[in-house]
Amino acid sequence: MAIVRKYKSIVTDFINPAPGLYQVKFSPLSGKFHFRPGQFLHLALDEYNPSMPWPESRCFSIQNSPSSNYIKITFSVKGKFTHRMVQELSIGKEIWLKLPYGEFLQRCSSVKNSVFIAGGTGITPFLSYFTNASFSIMTNPILFLGLREKKYHIYQEELEVARKINANFVVNIVYEHKDGMLNIENIFKNYGYDFVYFLSGPQQMLTNIKEYLHNTGLDVDNIITDEWE
Repeated sequence: MAIVRKYKSIVTDFINPAPGLYQVKFSPLSGKFHFRPGQFLHLALDEYNPSMPWPESRCFSIQNSPSSNYIKITFSVKGKFTHRMVQELSIGKEIWLKLPYGEFLQRCSSVKNSVFIAGGTGITPFLSYFTNASFSIMTNPILFLGLREKKYHIYQEELEVARKINANFVVNIVYEHKDGMLNIENIFKNYGYDFVYFLSGPQQMLTNIKEYLHNTGLDVDNIITDEWE
């Protein structure tokens, strides 16, 4: 199990690339972040005092490869905490992060045939794997990414890096406003029982897709879900 550490960090980039979506980069004020692809962190806005309990925080998937000297996250504004983030984060702001958590993508190194299904910012844990050198060993990686519309596709750069790491990588982008929702029935018909399905996205999407896959009789070990929220 990974050792969880607390890192005092500084915001080095903070942008609003699409309506309601924000991306933040953090650098550690000392040392180096340690995590594996697919893991997540706890972010606190209030100051951390080592003699006191960890302050209120929220979980966010780490979006970049562990080989980076920074951490990147993408978040959508949904509640009080993320509204605070928009108001309080800025370049140069010092923030406490606690990481790493999770084992979501640890099976990737042993799986040849994989379908990655992501909705919205659910793509972020996958990107930390796709942009890591270890992604090159996967034989048949297939991605289905569902987005509301094209302006929310802010992940082109990382997906281009992934294609260079693994030439077999197949990317399918589904825009809800013109293509409809991700269709798990069609996806399963094309890939079937020989693939492992990695799922990440909104809870209702995960519930619907898992229910369908379970009803097909697919082995439960072939359904891996990112459900830390």
